[in-house]
Amino acid sequence: MGKLIALGISLILVVGVVIGTVVGVNKSRHPKDDLSAKDIASGSTSTTMKSVSAICASADYKDSCIKTLTPVAKNESSTPHDYLKAAFEAIVQEVQEAMEKFGVIGKDANSSIDKMAVGDCKELMQYAISELQSAISMVNDPKRHPASDPVAELKNWLSAVVSYEETCTEGFEHPKLKSSMENGLLNATQLTGNALTIVTELSAILKALNIRFDTHINSRRRLLDAQGYPTWFTLKDRKLLALHGNGQLTPNAVVAKDGSGQYKTIAEAIAACPKNSVSRYVIYVKAGTYDEYIIVTKGQNNIFMYGDGPTSTIVTGKKSNAAGISTFQTASFSVIADGFIAKSMGFENTAGPQGHQAVALRVQGDKAAFFNCKMDGYQDTLYVQAKRQFYQNCVVSGTIDFIFGNAKAVMQDCQIIVRRPMDNQQNTVTAQGKMFQNEETGIVIQNCNIVPDQQLSVDKLKIPSFLGRPWKKYATTIIMESAIGDFIRPEGWMPWSGNFALDTLFYAEYNNRGPGANTVQRVKWKGFKVITDRNEALRFTAGPFILGNEWLKDTGAPFILGLKY
Repeated sequence: MGKLIALGISLILVVGVVIGTVVGVNKSRHPKDDLSAKDIASGSTSTTMKSVSAICASADYKDSCIKTLTPVAKNESSTPHDYLKAAFEAIVQEVQEAMEKFGVIGKDANSSIDKMAVGDCKELMQYAISELQSAISMVNDPKRHPASDPVAELKNWLSAVVSYEETCTEGFEHPKLKSSMENGLLNATQLTGNALTIVTELSAILKALNIRFDTHINSRRRLLDAQGYPTWFTLKDRKLLALHGNGQLTPNAVVAKDGSGQYKTIAEAIAACPKNSVSRYVIYVKAGTYDEYIIVTKGQNNIFMYGDGPTSTIVTGKKSNAAGISTFQTASFSVIADGFIAKSMGFENTAGPQGHQAVALRVQGDKAAFFNCKMDGYQDTLYVQAKRQFYQNCVVSGTIDFIFGNAKAVMQDCQIIVRRPMDNQQNTVTAQGKMFQNEETGIVIQNCNIVPDQQLSVDKLKIPSFLGRPWKKYATTIIMESAIGDFIRPEGWMPWSGNFALDTLFYAEYNNRGPGANTVQRVKWKGFKVITDRNEALRFTAGPFILGNEWLKDTGAPFILGLKY
């Protein structure tokens, strides 16, 4: 088996060889009563059915997990490819069936937000199907989709599907419509959670057999190169960024409001971008305030967009929930395509605190990176919606839940500015949306400054401010090596509603500084932890947390060992 791994056989193929063996290894751990009642009554205790029981034992929805995999188990020639494919195809089927119900549900939508939410759901479920098709394609032919960590890739796609499902249901304001949509997507959501469990359990088989499969890079690897860029960037990417700094970069497209470029609007330049490009398409946006709503659509991959500075080149908008627009659609700038890079630009939503949910920047594309950028708003400023994201030397301002979503997002060396909300409101810096335990998502804030703006500083005793609150059951947020101002309440974190998620969330702090970093009076929730072990903190540094083993190189960096200090 070790020889096969050494030869580069994928994790999934390895599991195909050992799945029968691990049942014997874990026989006492996964007893027969993990099977459905029907299986037990029929006496179905074959090796393959025990395999299904073992895989589904820790699933949140065991019966549906067993129901999905049983037809595969009955075929003695089935491989783990077939198990995974069945899990993913079951979700696709449920999503497609749910989409057929959207029209019926939409007939009861009267408000503009609810009508828009129906359209959002249709769009989001198309994204979900696309992610699942990518996963199925990888399972069918792993050689065509090489990945150093196939488990990470599969979980990345599945976690994105969870985010889309939740974004869909969260968009409704009418309780009855929200409930109808949740019920319509219930099976799909449950099967997505099960699929995450199946991927996790198949991966655990290797560990049960003492076969090493590292999903984390060596903690001594480095995140940033000498210029401060992530080391997953290609040499060409670094040269592009460096050339921009020296003013020598020749872009593919230039945007200028005064007509001195090829385009007067960013939207025109985006529209001219080639689809599915494997090379960088460079867009230079000259100084100016661009009042337009931008969407970097799916397939417009590998765009590098830079401006003349975060306070000089600004994309602005004012769409808000209060104006009858779903949160998903309020973003001034949305990134759906993979591989997007932005540098020296500003993104703002000027709806103000009275606009309630009003997004400045929404990101769902994989391996998105932002450098020296500024995101300004109030509630829901930065929507880190899905997949892997990295922010370095950025400024983010807001009030309520202003860094939120279900991505794997790492923020380093950023200025996080908490503004004054309306009277009788409180501030919460983060609201993370991890729904299932086996998702590998979360928000990491490292070596950042968390400070109040001038108005809040005056009223800091009147307006309570917290580091975050749990949007979903397994909300995961880590604040480490950061400076926290004295305006943050001593308890640090705020409940969402009653005791919801307080035992299941994971909130952690490590080696922070400043008057607001004292953890003596922090919340006593089961899910909160003050990390004291450096090795544990390393798990949440940018290398291992965004699974940088696929891209990182030792290039010499200011951030060594994954930690700043």
